Amino acid sequence: MTDIMTPIQRHRCMSHIRSRNTKPEIKVRQWLWRHGYRYRLCVKGVPGKPEIVMRKYRTAIFVNGCFWHGHGV
Repeated sequence: MTDIMTPIQRHRCMSHIRSRNTKPEIKVRQWLWRHGYRYRLCVKGVPGKPEIVMRKYRTAIFVNGCFWHGHGV
């Protein structure tokens, strides 16, 4: 697939995409907190860079948005 944007347009577009505190991630965090689950964000030393880590339950949560997986394109 060829890119239809110039390098300058692509740079401007990609510079506005956030990697942390996205809407889906915030929704998941709010749900966890309301239901009494306590967690840490972006813990170093955990493979894969998960967004949310709950050490008590030995659980790592990855929140992947539709942008990166091409849903609805």
